[in-house]
Amino acid sequence: MLTFFRNFFKTKIGLAIALAFLGLIGFAFASMDVSNTGAFGGVAGGDRVAVVGDERIGTAELTQAVNDALAQARQENPEATMQTLLADGGLDRILDDLINRYALIAWGEANGLRVGTNLVNSEIRQIPAARGPSGEFDTDAYNAFLRTNSLTDSQVRQQIRTSLFFQQSIFPAIYGTQIPDSIARTYARSFKERRSGSVATLPASLFVPEGNPTSEQLNTFYSEYRARFVRPERRTFRYATFDSSALGDSIQPSDAEIAAYYRDNSENYAARETRSFTQLIVPTREGANAIAERVRGGESFAQAAASAGLRTTQIDGQERSDLVSAASDAVADAYFAAREGQVTAPARSSLGWHIARVTSVDAQAAQGLAQVRDAIVATLSETKRQRGIAELAVDIEDRLVDGASLASVVEELGLELQTSPAITASGQVYGGPGQAPEVLAPVLDFAFQIEEGEPEIGALPDQQTFLIYEAADIAPSAVAPLAEIRDEVIAEWRQVRGDEAAEAAANRILKRVESGQSLANAVAAEEAAIRAPQQVNYSREELARLGGTRVPAPIALLFGMAEGTVKKLEGTGDQGWFVVDLEDIVLEELEENDPLIAQARTQVGQSWGNEYAEQMLAAMRAELGVERNADAIEAVRSQLLGITN
Repeated sequence: MLTFFRNFFKTKIGLAIALAFLGLIGFAFASMDVSNTGAFGGVAGGDRVAVVGDERIGTAELTQAVNDALAQARQENPEATMQTLLADGGLDRILDDLINRYALIAWGEANGLRVGTNLVNSEIRQIPAARGPSGEFDTDAYNAFLRTNSLTDSQVRQQIRTSLFFQQSIFPAIYGTQIPDSIARTYARSFKERRSGSVATLPASLFVPEGNPTSEQLNTFYSEYRARFVRPERRTFRYATFDSSALGDSIQPSDAEIAAYYRDNSENYAARETRSFTQLIVPTREGANAIAERVRGGESFAQAAASAGLRTTQIDGQERSDLVSAASDAVADAYFAAREGQVTAPARSSLGWHIARVTSVDAQAAQGLAQVRDAIVATLSETKRQRGIAELAVDIEDRLVDGASLASVVEELGLELQTSPAITASGQVYGGPGQAPEVLAPVLDFAFQIEEGEPEIGALPDQQTFLIYEAADIAPSAVAPLAEIRDEVIAEWRQVRGDEAAEAAANRILKRVESGQSLANAVAAEEAAIRAPQQVNYSREELARLGGTRVPAPIALLFGMAEGTVKKLEGTGDQGWFVVDLEDIVLEELEENDPLIAQARTQVGQSWGNEYAEQMLAAMRAELGVERNADAIEAVRSQLLGITN
């Protein structure tokens, strides 16, 4: 309910604690673990982007951390690019995460904290996905977990190691953080706050310039806003599918195989008899005989049982061996000696004395090979089909690994080689409507990780069909040439200039309001046909009741302003601006035992714990000393963005 209190577990440190509670791969910035080797962009792998105490963070490590972050971003947005990731300080944030991890471990070790191999192994054994069918740690399950999450064993160990240092150093200082009742009441009372005012909306579309930009203006704009015109990576794939039809006649069993199967499974084709019974179990032989006599005298089996205070049960489709297992040899002999409709002689088992009426008898004669040949052929064919298609898939995979081309494999199998249009990682056809071919959808994520011309094989979801494919052409993410997107750039120029003009209008309106005019009159003074301001009146409780609905940005700003002030707010995507005028704040009384107080105490306490953690990390960094190499950082940025000197 307290949606205006900072959500602790959405922060980097808070997320780390949540993961630490789970005992699995804690601390958010620990996911940046990478190797320390490599060279790129004219900067030797030995160069360092930062030094934390005596520990150095290499350029290769930062590069890998950024690539890992991009892969993670693409899980949420398949069309995320390096340009969008690094925009607005993305590289600095990733480096900060690395520095925090190094500082946490270095400070812990310097102050006597230890995380040994046995402790890390113990944590790995607790990963649910690393457990086998028995519930115990299983190496195969662990390796499958690594493959599924694109992790290496060393990365998982480093992440767990970082999490354990976090649990020993920072977590004890912040766990169970509490705040004074007076502060909890103050925060809780803020929910009783009601604010009223008005909001003016200035759409950028009202201010777009007339006509098109000059060539010079367009070129300047294109250079300044290049990141807006980045084309996503797109790939063209060649592929073919195959199933058991590729095996031809090899799955047909021979006469010798059919005869051997019949011989090995002869018990299935021997004569057999199954019976169904209405059964009664009686404690004594005398009682069983008495009931049997009454049934033979004409009384129904159910009536005879009921008169003795007992109840019959029905058992169906029993072979003699079934009765031997469930009761005894004597019972089986008695039940199979009687004819259909007769009452059996009493026979004893460990449960008591059994008597029954034989309700049906199904006698099946022995089946010769000729009678069951078709069924055996179907069974053997399916077995050979499953084994054959699996062996063929493994054989093709081995050949591809050994260097065989996709075209040669397709030709040998007589398959149809198809080529997809250029598609993006989201599965969209690039530059037009439509989706990637349906058969490629299950492998698309992995298909965007392979190198060009390196064929792969995979099973489709039906597990009956296999796909062999390769990236025939890869067009990397890059800024589109101006000549190819001129109309798009012009449209963007008009939108941005309109947004800038809307901001200028917002500034003029602010000045008029600050000089004493009402917001309505200040808006009316503009030449553009701006709609009159909208009156708004909300309490925090009303906004909290919106649940998962996002609070409009101008209303959120309204609750962050001082009474009697006016502020401007930029809309999203260059769509325009808002001017927000807060006219009045009313604070209602809070009941003594209002449940908001307890909620505030819990959630604000968590937020305080988050701040403690951030302060402690900052103190660790200050104590160890952190130095950054600006030139090396810039070289990494240029290499990642493909910028050459």
